[in-house]
Amino acid sequence: MTTPLSLPAELTANQVIAVVRAPHIADAPALCAALAEGGIHNVEFTFTTPDVTLHLAQAAANGAYVGIGTVLTRRQAELAIEAGARFLVTPGCRPEVAQAADEAGLPAVLGALTPTEVAQAIDLGAAAVKIFPASGFGSRYLKDLHGPYPGIPLVASGGVNAAEYLAHGALAVCAGTEVVPPRAVAEGKWDEITQRAAAFMDSLSR
Repeated sequence: MTTPLSLPAELTANQVIAVVRAPHIADAPALCAALAEGGIHNVEFTFTTPDVTLHLAQAAANGAYVGIGTVLTRRQAELAIEAGARFLVTPGCRPEVAQAADEAGLPAVLGALTPTEVAQAIDLGAAAVKIFPASGFGSRYLKDLHGPYPGIPLVASGGVNAAEYLAHGALAVCAGTEVVPPRAVAEGKWDEITQRAAAFMDSLSR
């Protein structure tokens, strides 16, 4: 069992990770700036986007706090680390990804759903555990998980009502197409993305 890396302050203070899934990103630094203007400072690109490591490197070089998700293999993890990723995210428990992150001194947010998988993620040294897909189980599921796993940082992902999941113990939530629609990302509609990010953040305080 590896020692879990402490979760960066950026991921705990903002409570939101914008997950970008798009066939094309017009301008990665501009996208991150638009999200930050709307109040979202944590951005997760994904390996489902072509040339994702190039976009990641551009955003990282401009000072954005960016990570990469849908990391399935050690090679993908290494490419992300070389491009400047600040954190790695997996959809399930991926030991080779956790090991690569640990060796690089980066936090890994490992995907899980069941109590057994949460334990596996903890054993692999996850800095946080992404519960995915969380929406099918409801927000109280996170509260139930915290029964046997008190204090374990849980990130809710997969079409969730953000405010409800935060109220039931999620450390952070993922914001997807409601904030970063693929069309707007591809066409560079940064004002729209800023407005969507601001509306999402506003919904957390209602």
